[in-house]
Amino acid sequence: MSPQPPSPIEIEFAERCGREHARVCGDPRPPRLLQRLAAWRNTRLVRHALKVAGEPGLILDLACGSGRFWPVLAEHVNRVILASDHSQATLDHARTHHPGALLKRVKTFQGSAFSIGLSANAVDCIFCLELFRHVPGSDVRLMLLREFHRVSRDTVIVAVGAGTPVQDEFRQAGFKILNYQEFLPGSRLWCVYVLRKR
Repeated sequence: MSPQPPSPIEIEFAERCGREHARVCGDPRPPRLLQRLAAWRNTRLVRHALKVAGEPGLILDLACGSGRFWPVLAEHVNRVILASDHSQATLDHARTHHPGALLKRVKTFQGSAFSIGLSANAVDCIFCLELFRHVPGSDVRLMLLREFHRVSRDTVIVAVGAGTPVQDEFRQAGFKILNYQEFLPGSRLWCVYVLRKR
């Protein structure tokens, strides 16, 4: 199955992430304290979300970029990780950032998050933190959520900007909320939701 062309949202998101990733890669200095704290908090949020989702064995990381979450996704020794991004160049670059033992457990493929090249109920869990958080508008989020509902057989993990009213969208797409956590309690930055198909 040939990959679907990326949506304008995916192209814009990838360009923004690419600029940020190039800046980080090109900076020889070690990460600053705030960057280290943010990475630590992100890891804790992802671990908790995976636990709430029942430690899924087959997970799809959508709009995976450089694979920044692959190490924490791979902490469960029996987990298989599928990773998709609209850019094959990004997927190729991601493979330069991780050790071989981790890469053996990650199967990458090029594709669009809006038209995932997998059959219905293909994975236990869809993991889409960064792209979903940057999607503008309820209609577009619903398109993504309906595609996630088709491909996941059980759970979905997404991040949402604080103050974005999404709970009705989750219900419309056929999900119930299992859990949500703020990036920092009271910070009004963003939240991680764990959803289960109804």
